[in-house]
Amino acid sequence: MQKDQLLSRRRMLLAGAAALGAAGSAGAFLAGGAEDGAGTAAPAPAPGPQARQALRPSAFRLQPLTGDASPRAAPHKLTVRKEPILRISGRGRRMMLTFDDGPDPDYTPHILDTLAKYDVRAMFFVCGECVVEHRELLARMADEGHVVGNHTWTHPLLPTLDRKQIRSEMKRTSDVIEDAYGERPQWFRAPYGAWNRAAFQLGAELGMEPMAWTVDTTDWTEPGTGTIVDRVESGAAPGVVVLSHDAGGDRSQTVRAIRTWLPHLLDSGYHMTVPTRRV
Repeated sequence: MQKDQLLSRRRMLLAGAAALGAAGSAGAFLAGGAEDGAGTAAPAPAPGPQARQALRPSAFRLQPLTGDASPRAAPHKLTVRKEPILRISGRGRRMMLTFDDGPDPDYTPHILDTLAKYDVRAMFFVCGECVVEHRELLARMADEGHVVGNHTWTHPLLPTLDRKQIRSEMKRTSDVIEDAYGERPQWFRAPYGAWNRAAFQLGAELGMEPMAWTVDTTDWTEPGTGTIVDRVESGAAPGVVVLSHDAGGDRSQTVRAIRTWLPHLLDSGYHMTVPTRRV
């Protein structure tokens, strides 16, 4: 599927997810963009490096659910949640970076290069159909200490599927992740942030905890590199989970943006973390 087709499909399905959420039929529908209200207006010119000031933690705009980002129970004993985890717990100025929809050979390597440059670990929620084509990128993620999560096989709107279809989307993806990454994923994320009871139940049955986000860059709309930078920096706060994308369209703005906001966050005293892997 071509990248412009993927973007059109994403816009169409996202509209459907919003409609389901408004009707209350999609269970817990949590769209990360709701908390910033920034829209997609063109950003003001970014100040030069010398003019940038250290970031201060902002208040959480979503009143997010506090969750322990390290599931410890055996897979068959995981609690079936009614809401996904939106933030990480713990002390200090810790944040977590997450990237959805990959891997993509045009953009994922550049993001991995930037993370490696600053010795930062992140989470990648991958789609099974992309993993099949680019297994080597998951091997690199494993080698460099990143955590890989399940983002389903074809990125469907889960509330429109039956339980058998949802299970297939999740299980096939966990299987291919295990083959390419070396271990089964312990985390999953619903495409479009559209969750329902079946997704929570089946995820727990497959040994995975549901992870959402606190700050949405909305980079998939291609709002401009400066806008993406501003959304990350203005949303920075202890415990925040940042959502970006490394596939599903033109992600060159995302690649450029992380080269700006990541060192700024680090210089401002933030520490990027990932969940502890369950033994």
